[in-house]
Amino acid sequence: MVEKVITLDNVSLIDFLGVENRNIKEVATAFPESKIISRGNQIRIKGTPPEIVKIQDILKALLEHYHQYGQLTQDNVQDYLKDREDPQGTTADQGKDEVLVFGSKGAQIVPKTRNQRKLVTAAQENDVVFAIGPAGTGKTYISVALAVQALKNKEVKKIIITRPAVEAGENLGFLPGDLQEKIDPYLRPIYDALDDMIHYEKLQYYLDNRIIEIAPLAYMRGRTLNKAFILLDEAQNTTPMQLKMFLTRMGPQSKMIVNGDRSQIDLPKNQESGLINAANVLKDTAGIAFVELDARDVVRHRIVKDIINAYNKAQERTR
Repeated sequence: MVEKVITLDNVSLIDFLGVENRNIKEVATAFPESKIISRGNQIRIKGTPPEIVKIQDILKALLEHYHQYGQLTQDNVQDYLKDREDPQGTTADQGKDEVLVFGSKGAQIVPKTRNQRKLVTAAQENDVVFAIGPAGTGKTYISVALAVQALKNKEVKKIIITRPAVEAGENLGFLPGDLQEKIDPYLRPIYDALDDMIHYEKLQYYLDNRIIEIAPLAYMRGRTLNKAFILLDEAQNTTPMQLKMFLTRMGPQSKMIVNGDRSQIDLPKNQESGLINAANVLKDTAGIAFVELDARDVVRHRIVKDIINAYNKAQERTR
């Protein structure tokens, strides 16, 4: 048995080690023949030289993840440990290096979780992808990044982003302006994502010349969309006929991503969601992939994950 000491510099101990050192305990559980102890800003490892090398590699990867994303969760730790057990799978390090685009301020836009990486892979391998999951899991952000990447690589000639004009408890009729002006506030998350990824002047050029088009779903009827990257957001608020209409707009050399959240359906109670209908009807169709995201993929404030889990538990109790 030998001992190795690792000193944590420039690290928030609570964010890296976890509450009550849970992150390090996860690592210790994966290496039962070694002893891993955390005291202050030091981690002491006792074990055989081969085991110590493996543990060092894991801790190095976890530190790189923390410095890149500013946080480390138990789920992140479990992902890295699973990747160690299954080296043929999609590793966390590979995901870290998958830069989709460089943002308007030079930041790298990358998938941050295992399921976000699955979404990227699915979009690369399929013409139509459904990304289904709760708020904050990065569905829209990653989808917009994939669209911008395709445009910059000249794989498509334009980006079309749309969503249904369904009122989420608000009344659009009382807002000033025409339908486009009424719906623009509901498309704000998409504009925010585009602002992060494209310089202001270039984005304005794209919008003015309809290279990037953002419009309500009703505007898609009757069109054929060729060599375009087409994104439908808030698909849970489409009817089955609306979603069928959208999917059949797809022309040659185009790709589609359909995003939705089963838990935020704002349709009348007697109206079936097009998203849920499509998940049943199209699940075995070649060229169409379904990617499920969950609370583990939340990349907002860490309490958002707890909020989602609490609501899920309450819904289960109600059922």
